[in-house]
Amino acid sequence: MVSLAVSLARSRPPIHKPQLPDGVRIYAISDIHGCSHLLQPMLGVIDADVTRSRPAHAIEVFMGDYIDRGPNTRSTLDILVERSRRGNAVFLKGNHEAFLVKVFEDPSLFEDWIRLGGAQTLMSYGLAPDLTRDDPASILRDLIRAMPGEHLEFLDDLRLSYTCGDFFFVHAGVRPGVPLAEQREHDLLWIREEFLRSEEQFGKYIVHGHTPVRAAEVLANRVNIDTGAYATGNLTLMSIQGSRMLAV
Repeated sequence: MVSLAVSLARSRPPIHKPQLPDGVRIYAISDIHGCSHLLQPMLGVIDADVTRSRPAHAIEVFMGDYIDRGPNTRSTLDILVERSRRGNAVFLKGNHEAFLVKVFEDPSLFEDWIRLGGAQTLMSYGLAPDLTRDDPASILRDLIRAMPGEHLEFLDDLRLSYTCGDFFFVHAGVRPGVPLAEQREHDLLWIREEFLRSEEQFGKYIVHGHTPVRAAEVLANRVNIDTGAYATGNLTLMSIQGSRMLAV
């Protein structure tokens, strides 16, 4: 069994280390993108670590983009729905989940969704339409029928952010200069360069994904844990306790 170990790149740790409350340990994963074969071993790492270290409060934070691009969206959602029954997990929305909901409402966006990796999601639910000839609205109706109700409920219930202690968990990032309580959904799910270039302190230490990096990137004001699982085979798990951040 893999154990939690430090694997941090481009590290510029915060001057004033953010802290979690005593007794709390958080396990964070982002941008699974249908890679259930990578997710399942990481959940095993979490379970083994909890058994070994026995934190008073173990919280799992999944930070969006569960679907598209990778080979098995359906299996990924099955695993996460089952994990949710434990009662100690937080599930955030990613831009891919938000976009799929928009596509359901507006089939004219179907081709954009396919370019974002939607074909892999269709195949994971046993659908193999002719994308050049079949009617998008009909394909989407077939997808909704093929998706278990608990998958649709899971997508409906996703949160935009999660705060614990000095940490703020979000899919993409935050808009510099805007208080965390006033952030717009679009920025939380889609922002890139304005956030990534910023060296300002955001009021909390930001834990995010959305923009792939080679290894977990720890900076003074944020940490990025999206390591491009669907393309690299590397799904990063970050554990945080007190002010200590470890990645595997």
